[in-house]
Amino acid sequence: MAAEPDLESEQSATTGADDTDTARGRPAKVPITARLMLRESLTARRAAGIIAAVTVAITIAGGLLERVLDHQEFPTIGRGLWFALQTVTTVGYGDVTPRRTEGRIIGAVVMLAGIGFLAVITASVTASLIESGRRRFSAKSEGDVAEQLAELTARLTRIEAALRDRAPREPSDGVG
Repeated sequence: MAAEPDLESEQSATTGADDTDTARGRPAKVPITARLMLRESLTARRAAGIIAAVTVAITIAGGLLERVLDHQEFPTIGRGLWFALQTVTTVGYGDVTPRRTEGRIIGAVVMLAGIGFLAVITASVTASLIESGRRRFSAKSEGDVAEQLAELTARLTRIEAALRDRAPREPSDGVG
């Protein structure tokens, strides 16, 4: 009986019918991919976290698959994980290498994940530094503009007052 509301929640989440579980009055279950893509904005920091998690998953899966597919070259899970770790970090000591085609394909996928991870981390750090500098410059510029505007307003007020004082007085009878 407890499984029925969850099934309805999943169905409403996939069909987009309702965002709440009406029986319980709480938000319906939404797949994690939908939450990541739709509900929260993707920032450089979040993107780096997602890429890091995927890279770790690919590294572990690659190490395990090496053990499963090539028992002779990778007699233990530890040796497979060691190969995946040195491959993802692009170190590649050469002490452990796959000899079968399947192992080389796994190694290539792990290498690409490592290279992609490094590129995303570099881009994320760069984007964060640029955004930080932009915010600092923007706040400074807005303060400077407000200060200059106040100075111009005071100056204009003084000029208008000086012009009023210098203006000739017209006779009240209108004859000039």
